[in-house]
Amino acid sequence: MKAGLRQTRSVWGNIFVYLMLALFGAFFAFPLVFAINHAFKPLNELFLFPPRLFVQQPTMSNFQDLFAIMSRSRITFSRYIFNTVFITAAGTFGHILIASMGAYVVSKYRFPGSRTFFKLVIITLLFSPHVLAIPRFLVMNQLKWIDTYLAVIIPAFAMPIGFFLLKQFMDTVPMTLIEAAKIDGAKEFSIFWRIVMPTVKPAWLTVMVFSVLNLWSAQATNFIFSEELKTLPYALSQIIGGGVQRAGVGGAVTLFIMIVPLIVFISAQSNIIETMASSGIKE
Repeated sequence: MKAGLRQTRSVWGNIFVYLMLALFGAFFAFPLVFAINHAFKPLNELFLFPPRLFVQQPTMSNFQDLFAIMSRSRITFSRYIFNTVFITAAGTFGHILIASMGAYVVSKYRFPGSRTFFKLVIITLLFSPHVLAIPRFLVMNQLKWIDTYLAVIIPAFAMPIGFFLLKQFMDTVPMTLIEAAKIDGAKEFSIFWRIVMPTVKPAWLTVMVFSVLNLWSAQATNFIFSEELKTLPYALSQIIGGGVQRAGVGGAVTLFIMIVPLIVFISAQSNIIETMASSGIKE
């Protein structure tokens, strides 16, 4: 705060702000708290009306039933986990690498069509993934990638949100820093990898969270048909479709799918806030 400026908000004003923050915090935390409690509820609590928010007699039977069902599957549970982890890891790494390299070039160099290219990327943010489903399928079919991991991994490289966030954040990196590195004899890739990427770490960590959220929950049933290549969310969705007798297992499935993106988000939440605060700032 600059010298001479004083806070004009009263104590009651601060109390009101904190109460509103607590109220909105509780509102947004409600689905997460409900899902966690729902996963540990026995059947007699699952069908109570009105429903209880907090479980009274927590049980692990829902998770035991889940693993028992998966153990009887023709495809092992570990295979579904491997498919999902591999697709998520490969898609996220490729997306960050390609988006960051493209953002670096567009942000720090001016070439014919650079501004037009960036505007086209912004326009693609307006399209829903459902609109692109048919063109994407036709392209994957022409490339003979249908029913392979590539049908899910390669399109993940081109998600426009990553390019947009990284480009906006790289605009805040001083060009003098790059020029000084060139004077010291650093090569272009060394500047990008050793100077720019560490500087924009909050941005690519945010992109990593978005990519993991998108790929971890992807069933990919429109592009992968072999049971051996299908993902964990697909397998778990089939379990949920077993009827009301699997309501408890459904709660365990929901928590199981949520836990990995939740851990990734919590680990990188400070970087996400910093990225969102800086993405629209330019020198």
